Amino acid sequence: MTETGLIQLLTPEGERVDNPAYPLDEAADIKGMYRDMVLVRRIDTEAIALQRHGELGLWASLLGQEAAQIGSGRALTPKDMAFPSYREHGVAWCRGLDPLRLLELFRGVSNGSWEPEEHKFHLYTIVIGDQTLHATGYAMGIQRDAAEDEAVIVYFGDGATSQGDVSEAFAWASVFNAPVVFFCQNNQWAISAPQDRQSRVPLFQRASGFGFPGVRVDGNDVLACHAVTQRALQAAREGQGPTLIEAYTYRMGAHTTTDDPTRYRLASDVEVWRLRDPIERVRSYLARSGQADSTFFAAIDAEANELGERIREGCRTLPDPAPLELFDHVYAGRSAILDDERERYAAYLESFEQTDTALEEARR
Repeated sequence: MTETGLIQLLTPEGERVDNPAYPLDEAADIKGMYRDMVLVRRIDTEAIALQRHGELGLWASLLGQEAAQIGSGRALTPKDMAFPSYREHGVAWCRGLDPLRLLELFRGVSNGSWEPEEHKFHLYTIVIGDQTLHATGYAMGIQRDAAEDEAVIVYFGDGATSQGDVSEAFAWASVFNAPVVFFCQNNQWAISAPQDRQSRVPLFQRASGFGFPGVRVDGNDVLACHAVTQRALQAAREGQGPTLIEAYTYRMGAHTTTDDPTRYRLASDVEVWRLRDPIERVRSYLARSGQADSTFFAAIDAEANELGERIREGCRTLPDPAPLELFDHVYAGRSAILDDERERYAAYLESFEQTDTALEEARR
């Protein structure tokens, strides 16, 4: 435990510290975590560049939050279900989702092309905080199905805690002892609203008011995020109910590519957090402990370059959907109203074809 109350297993300088309450799993793949963080950051970097070149309509960056996502994502078992917001690209990576499926959303050619139950990773949620209710309901379903060795984790930001949906989810999860872990990535900015405009107390302390435990972890420490999440998920599986994890981190980039963070925060603050880079501290630890050498790091960098090239090429060649696919997967079953709207839109599209045909005949 640090002086500021954060659970920490790896200091910003890359030194290991022990915490008896949160021992690191001996089987933890630290080199694998480093690889994941480097590759996920490359996905993020490429996506930002693609948006700047007009290939994506928008992108929500995770820069600086890699440790929180990879650490927690790697703590999940194949049976656990994850509910993301809209920037959990690292968790998606841990669940085996091709990053191009994420880019489809931000390119506007898909509303979500992956099967949530197949990957145990739900579709992205844009409405702030809604996913906490979805996750709580899913967790209550696990209880009623008497499913064994299953838990749910839901991701949201500090800004979402100001939404009523989150408080409602806390209440329901607590009362019904639902097997859900609330994972709040407190990156300290709800778009342009700082944390002190959102809460007068540390966010993890809110859990006590709802009757379940809360813990604050160093969100830039991938080892601590892994250990804390692993313990919370196991408690959920054992019937001990929900836990709120506040991963205290920092959003190094903009809220999205439409945001200009220089208008509301100081460059000096960003520089302070740059020295706490989650990837660099793991690199320092691996090098200092002799677990990895320059050959290992070079191989990861080469893999990142290959991934970047695949993403660039893959994004540009994503096929545009047929216009009528807009009406697919709106409801689980058929809807008379939706069928009528589809027929009207099909007729509208057909009118353009008839006009083009008439013009072509007139030219002849």
